[in-house]
Amino acid sequence: MAEEIKNLNKPVENGDTISVDYVGKLEDGTVFDTSEKEAATEAGIYNQMRDYEPLTFTVGAGQMIEGFDEGVVGMKVGEEKTLEIPPEEAYGEYMEEYTKELPRNAVDFTPEVGMQLATETGLKGTITEVSEENFVVDFNHELAGKTLIFKIKVVSMEA
Repeated sequence: MAEEIKNLNKPVENGDTISVDYVGKLEDGTVFDTSEKEAATEAGIYNQMRDYEPLTFTVGAGQMIEGFDEGVVGMKVGEEKTLEIPPEEAYGEYMEEYTKELPRNAVDFTPEVGMQLATETGLKGTITEVSEENFVVDFNHELAGKTLIFKIKVVSMEA
């Protein structure tokens, strides 16, 4: 029992495995991801195929974007915090060179804006433009170039 109480006051450090509840928003307030069912429902992004439960990860192990990983260090179980993570600590700057224009006659499907594609090497992209002759595939991460705002709460830490 004494170990549990001590653990509650222990600040999060690199190497600790913690669980957090979070709501991720863009600067305009759009929720793009959350571990909370109520927040997902409120934002209109609820997915019944998903389990809404705290996210567990090892701090500093590279499982999370840099700004999230670094932002939880020093927090304690039960503490809430809002992190503002710039693109360079999230999914990077938007890179124009990660877009590729392709001729429509090079593919055996009808390209449509919003369609997701994957290359043979596993690179994923989204079709962003379609013209009569060509279409553009954007291979940037959908959150590249965006500042991310996370409301997080540390709900547990493994002893």
